Amino acid sequence: MLNFVYWPISAILWFWHKAASLVFNPDSGISWVLAIILLTVTIRVFLVRPTLKQMRSMRKMQELQPLMQEIRTKYKNDQQKMMEESRKLQKEMGVNPIAGCLPILVQMPVFLGLFHVLRSFNRTGTGAGQLGLSIELNRNTPNYIFSAADVQSFLDARIFGVPLSAYIWMPDDMYQAFQPVNFNWINIAYVAAPMIVIIAFAIHLNARMSVNRTQARIASGRQKASGSAQMQSQMDMMNRMMLWVFPLTIILTGVFWHIGLLAYMVSNNVWTFFQQRYIFTTMDAEEEAEIAAKKAAKRASAPRPGQKPNRNKK
Repeated sequence: MLNFVYWPISAILWFWHKAASLVFNPDSGISWVLAIILLTVTIRVFLVRPTLKQMRSMRKMQELQPLMQEIRTKYKNDQQKMMEESRKLQKEMGVNPIAGCLPILVQMPVFLGLFHVLRSFNRTGTGAGQLGLSIELNRNTPNYIFSAADVQSFLDARIFGVPLSAYIWMPDDMYQAFQPVNFNWINIAYVAAPMIVIIAFAIHLNARMSVNRTQARIASGRQKASGSAQMQSQMDMMNRMMLWVFPLTIILTGVFWHIGLLAYMVSNNVWTFFQQRYIFTTMDAEEEAEIAAKKAAKRASAPRPGQKPNRNKK
């Protein structure tokens, strides 16, 4: 179903592993982790411009709220007409709500694709979604673009003594795919648990940065608060989810995440932190320039001191 995602993700990861192997041992955990980090950078670099466009679209949507409210009030008994006028207004102002969802729509398949590709290096399990391959067959079966030799390299790679496709809640029958088996779930937890905490904290920190900026803009008058009490309640609930529910979800589900996937999430959230700082600074500079331009235009059209205003006579 998601083969169109699995193959490109495996191809990008394969390319960066070959590049990292020019510097580090190709069978080392460092070369594989570096490949995962560089895959993250590759995806996120292409999403910087769409994310910036998304933020600009969200700001325009905030500016359009009074006009949108007028349309909702005027056509409250005609849903079709309301939708037509809303789309017409958005088109006139250059706002595309669907385009603003592109960064999220891209990152979700990437996450699911990487999860599947990394899990597919070890197909010896017999649980849901597993193939139950023998150890020998698993080591000699390619994984999408990765050859059998690449599969063996990944299985033998270690980071702090733990395989990259191991996870805390891994079934006992899957341990034998990693030879020698000189680790247990406690060793995996020693590596995975700090990464899970870092990811949860980073998600909270990134959400806090966004919420604080929104509140500061409302306090300064640059952004209006949600119009109705219902909208404000929904916004408050969304903020709580971003600040607390999402990080808590990571902590609760982290026991099922491979070390390699955790490395992706750490690098992805670190990138998000610095990208948000860059985008927020850029957006604030653009907004200040627009405000300054409007003030300058207002001063230019205002009558000079001592000059009588030019009023048309009836």
